[in-house]
Amino acid sequence: MLEEQVISRAIIERYSQKLLECLDQDVAIVGAGPAGLVAAYYLAKAGCRVSVFERKLSVGGGMWGGGMMFNEIVVQEDAKRLLDEFGVHARHYEGPYYTADAVEAASTICSRAAQAGARIFNLVSVEDVVVSEDRVTGLVINWTAVEMGGLHVDPLAVKARCIIDATGHDTSVMRMLEGKVRLQTSSGSVEGQGPLWADRAETATLQNTCEAYPGVYVAGMSANATFGSYRMGPIFGGMLLSGEKVARMVMDRLSHSS
Repeated sequence: MLEEQVISRAIIERYSQKLLECLDQDVAIVGAGPAGLVAAYYLAKAGCRVSVFERKLSVGGGMWGGGMMFNEIVVQEDAKRLLDEFGVHARHYEGPYYTADAVEAASTICSRAAQAGARIFNLVSVEDVVVSEDRVTGLVINWTAVEMGGLHVDPLAVKARCIIDATGHDTSVMRMLEGKVRLQTSSGSVEGQGPLWADRAETATLQNTCEAYPGVYVAGMSANATFGSYRMGPIFGGMLLSGEKVARMVMDRLSHSS
């Protein structure tokens, strides 16, 4: 016999346990798009305690929609090995171009990240950061419904040794910091994204993947928007490679600070 109160208790207890375990972690990733999920996969696989906070109901970021709701994505040859590692089917188109089903790619990468041990919290918004001695040491979180409703409800805070801003064009974490501190950009603020130039943008995505303020790394489109480079449109190889790179950088930092 199924009892409704047992079902409710199971959800509340297990979610609460999951959240409690993430109050103090190695890495907190903001944004569950391709760069954030790839980073989460590699970090969790390496044994890091990692959580991903996504303000929307669905994960996958812009990958779901492909280009103009044609749910196919393009990756270049350099990034195809990552789709192969995740088990996403990719078909050669011509030259260095490969295509993959957007739904398969987004769902598979998310699943692999979760199975590796990353904790993914959807419908949770980050509204501020925690700073200690000129370094970001945590996130201030609240329900997205509270944000959308404009309700005056105090948030909670989670601690993390490193933060990754993978929020795409919004660069949410860096926007929270600019004006309060000087970022590691030429102006000290978020430079903003340029127009679409896929070739330059894909290269710049990797170049700009770095620590943009002590404790905060930028990956994917957040990296380009932070440092003022171009946007790339519906090619996702740079996003995947950026997620891999930022995971390596964070792992190196954690290993040297432990």
